[in-house]
Amino acid sequence: MPSEIEIKLDLSNEALESLLGSDLLGDPDDALQQSSTYFETDDRRLSQKGFSLRIRSTGASYVQTVKASGPAKSLFVRSEWETPIEGNEPVLDHTSPLISEFGPELEVEAAFTVFIERRVWNIDLNRSRLEVVVDRGDVVSGNRRSPVQEIEVELKDGDLKDLFIFIRKIEAIAPFRFGIQSKSERGLALLDRQQFMFKAEHLILERNTKASAAFREIAAASFRQFRLNEDILLLRRNSESLHQARVALRRLRSAFSLFRPLLKGDEPKRIQGELRWLAGILGEARNLDVLLMKAKGPDLRAKLKDARNKAYGDAVEERGQFEAGEFATTSEAMRDAVRVWQRQRLEDAKRLNAMRARIRRSLDDPRPSLTAEEAEAEMDRFMKGQEKASRNAAR
Repeated sequence: MPSEIEIKLDLSNEALESLLGSDLLGDPDDALQQSSTYFETDDRRLSQKGFSLRIRSTGASYVQTVKASGPAKSLFVRSEWETPIEGNEPVLDHTSPLISEFGPELEVEAAFTVFIERRVWNIDLNRSRLEVVVDRGDVVSGNRRSPVQEIEVELKDGDLKDLFIFIRKIEAIAPFRFGIQSKSERGLALLDRQQFMFKAEHLILERNTKASAAFREIAAASFRQFRLNEDILLLRRNSESLHQARVALRRLRSAFSLFRPLLKGDEPKRIQGELRWLAGILGEARNLDVLLMKAKGPDLRAKLKDARNKAYGDAVEERGQFEAGEFATTSEAMRDAVRVWQRQRLEDAKRLNAMRARIRRSLDDPRPSLTAEEAEAEMDRFMKGQEKASRNAAR
């Protein structure tokens, strides 16, 4: 095949244990301990130009790998160069493009190390060959570390459909999220200041790019932006990551609309329905964020904060139920969630819009028409309505 086709999955410890304990994989064909040291310049020129340099040790063997990604990838016929070497020091010669790109004076130093326990399965499915790799371990830089717990499923030979069939088999056993960060990116994140949101990355499309390839690039970039912000949102529940997650969803939905003539069948419509559902869940929390930024007065702000925290909690809970596999299929999850969401929207829309209008008038008018007592009463009624709707949805 011209290039590797693989899908990376991030799983919780419980989900991974469920998968390993099932009959889907069985005993691994190989198990090994690996350590990979990644190297960088002191000014991060390699990663800024889209290159990574690592040395992986397995037992007594060492393999140096240079990878090109992003815009740098399009400059070469291939994007990965592997070379067996004698030790754990980089060999900078013409077996890779680093010298031609950065000059013979290039100097690098160890930046971080990835310690991995790797298990490998070779799977025959229909007429296709798949390789399944489970990696568990840590990325370590100084006294900072980031856990790694992921699965990579690669199509070695055969039909691309079989790759997705196998992914569906995994989904039926263990919930997962699609992985979007390489181990190199995880390590670089340890070196950088912690980010609290991710904006859209610069995307380069050549003039002669086919429409189908352009859709894949745009959709993948939008999905990557969402996943990066989703991780922060789940951990910190901050407004900027929520906003950028919604931006990513808008970009993805726009891509589906723009490339609609290319997308055949019912699946694109189903996916767009799920994206609308997810955007609706996040939208309520975002609306309260905006109101909170404009609100004045401690009582009003306190009530809005309570509503905001509940909205964030509801968004995480809805997403958690979906990920925990409490629904038989994705379509069932979407339909059930949309029904609940629509019912709540119908019940709350008039009261919430009236409350927002009065809040806006009170913010614009130096003589507020909405007193703290009125705001508190409105919020109490709204919160009780939300709780009632949640109880009804749970029946």
